[in-house]
Amino acid sequence: MDHDAPAEDALSQDGRGETANERADRNWDELMQELRVMQTGTQVLSGFLLAVAFQPRFTELDPLQVGLYLVLVGLAALATIIALAPVGMHRSLFGRRRKPELVRIASRLVKADLVVVGLLSIGVTALIVDFTLGRTPATIVAAVGAVIVLGLWLALPALMRRSGERG
Repeated sequence: MDHDAPAEDALSQDGRGETANERADRNWDELMQELRVMQTGTQVLSGFLLAVAFQPRFTELDPLQVGLYLVLVGLAALATIIALAPVGMHRSLFGRRRKPELVRIASRLVKADLVVVGLLSIGVTALIVDFTLGRTPATIVAAVGAVIVLGLWLALPALMRRSGERG
């Protein structure tokens, strides 16, 4: 984006009447709000996972469950790190007029974090069901969870985009 362009050339074409910098600021604020929501869910899942290892029945987990548990702890840590990356980048780039680029990269990080949080949510649910009801119900729950996540996070937005293009 050309920061030296006249303001009228930088006005958005979607009727908002904002400059490129105003759009970047608005998009940044929206990304931060999305990250706040995601971080809360991630913190709850992380807290749950950390508490599990200190429960007396943790020793009853079979090797597959322990492996899944360790993967989930890793995913929880990764989700937290990805969610904090835009904030760290913002601090490093603050005042350097790089917000449009920062917004593009942060948007990609939020998408990546959604994938990790989706896997984490499905995995935690599968682990609980596997421990309480068995492997077959856990596999079914994981598959249904994956379909729900893919449906709500990919298919539904795609349908909305298509209907928006037609209407």
